[in-house]
Amino acid sequence: MKKELLLGDEAIAQAAVDAGLSGVYAYPGTPSTEITEYIQHSKQAAEANIHSRWCTNEKTAMEAALGMSFVGKRALVCMKHVGMNVAADCFINSGVTGVNGGLIVLAADDPSMHSSQNEQDSRFYGDFALIPMYEPSNQQEAYDMVYNGFEYSEKVGEPILMRIVTRLAHSRSGVERKEQKPQNELSFSDDPKQFILLPGIARKRYKALLKKQEEFIKASEESPYNKYIDGPNKKLGIIACGIGYNYLMENYPEGCEYPVLKIGQYPLPKKQLSQLVDSCEEILVLEDGQPFVERLIKGYLGKGIKVKGRLDGTLSQDGELTPDNVARAIGKENISTFSIPSLVEARPPALCDGCGHRDVYTVLTQILKEEYPTHKVFSDIGCYTLGANAPFNAINSCVDMGASITMAKGAADGGLYPSVAVIGDSTFTHSGMTGLLDCVNANSNVLIVISDNETTAMTGGQDSAGTGKLEAICTGIGVDPAHIRVMIPLKKNHEEMAAIIREELNYNGVSVLIPRRECIQTLKRKKRK
Repeated sequence: MKKELLLGDEAIAQAAVDAGLSGVYAYPGTPSTEITEYIQHSKQAAEANIHSRWCTNEKTAMEAALGMSFVGKRALVCMKHVGMNVAADCFINSGVTGVNGGLIVLAADDPSMHSSQNEQDSRFYGDFALIPMYEPSNQQEAYDMVYNGFEYSEKVGEPILMRIVTRLAHSRSGVERKEQKPQNELSFSDDPKQFILLPGIARKRYKALLKKQEEFIKASEESPYNKYIDGPNKKLGIIACGIGYNYLMENYPEGCEYPVLKIGQYPLPKKQLSQLVDSCEEILVLEDGQPFVERLIKGYLGKGIKVKGRLDGTLSQDGELTPDNVARAIGKENISTFSIPSLVEARPPALCDGCGHRDVYTVLTQILKEEYPTHKVFSDIGCYTLGANAPFNAINSCVDMGASITMAKGAADGGLYPSVAVIGDSTFTHSGMTGLLDCVNANSNVLIVISDNETTAMTGGQDSAGTGKLEAICTGIGVDPAHIRVMIPLKKNHEEMAAIIREELNYNGVSVLIPRRECIQTLKRKKRK
């Protein structure tokens, strides 16, 4: 078939559709969002009736994908790296249950934290779960890994973790597609107790998983994604993982002078790794993210050979891998000759002009700073996190999805008054509802602001699970309806909003304010249509 110019995310999505996918499950999170969006907008996927609605969070996405695998269908579950923390309970246990239909878990890592609160490396999760992993070096490889990965998942009876990084997810390249496969028929496991992890069953399945490890290593040794490429200069051997191989080749367009072990499938291929170690005086590990492979081989080799990488300072322990820092690591002259002119100032992101969050922060900060100097505001993950910047300087924390409510509760338990939480509508349904239940059960003295712009705005305006339901959810959780107050955040309503906020700050118990106004960006798109 002819080549198509695709983002890495789009190549993954198209490969899944071509491979006979029956459902994609995800919660929006940069840099993984475009995978699900591509499938949602695909005519081919619509004709195949592929399920593609957004999930409430990554945990529900992982569990739903495992449910689709249970009935023999192929499922893809997508998330950014911090989403792996939310999905971890089911993800780790899915290695023990195994799968029926092919299941690929896509984790998009974000080295350099372009839109994230940490740089965690999802390969540690795959290693922890003892399952095979893929890490593509380019868009074509990403397509091929997904297209063939479902079959491999069904062959070994385990989920596959596929790890990509931001630069691969959001860059384009020509991708050659393969023929479309039909979806699997409905089928069930031959073992009726496969997915029942009672201790007696789980112990047996865990032993079986451990026995598969040599099979996984053998598959890695025979994988087309792992290649040993010899070179004449044996002073250095290079292990290049995923996109690190691309960066290496940018410095050696005519071929690398050193032996190279390209890694695209895990666990590490022992045979090729031993060949590299036996041939070379030193080893350099090029990997984007944390020193996952570097740590593994330092404990694995035991031969006294020097291993260089992020741990010894050859490469920085933080930030992205780039062609330039790879060049420096292999002793080549840094070809980057451009610097940022001194007249260019850093320009941090800001809330959009006309955004409802602006009006919420304006009135909230005015009251709190003037009338409650000891106040603290616990915020969450979303556009409204930008309230940390000038001119608002409105929030005191942002840790993880849902932490605003529970941190406000803990601070109130410790004697803080007033203790205020600010959370978005999508984040509230993702991870805030259980924290609100804790507040209700303890009758905590907290003010919770659910700033409702009726979308998941930070990642591009995807559907929000809570749209039209927030008051009912809060009432169902147990908040007194008299203290669930809806407001329209506009400048003309400033005094009305201020009066409501003052009333609820004076209430000794759980108050929920819902300032509601549609995201200005989604409203613009609707008007254009």
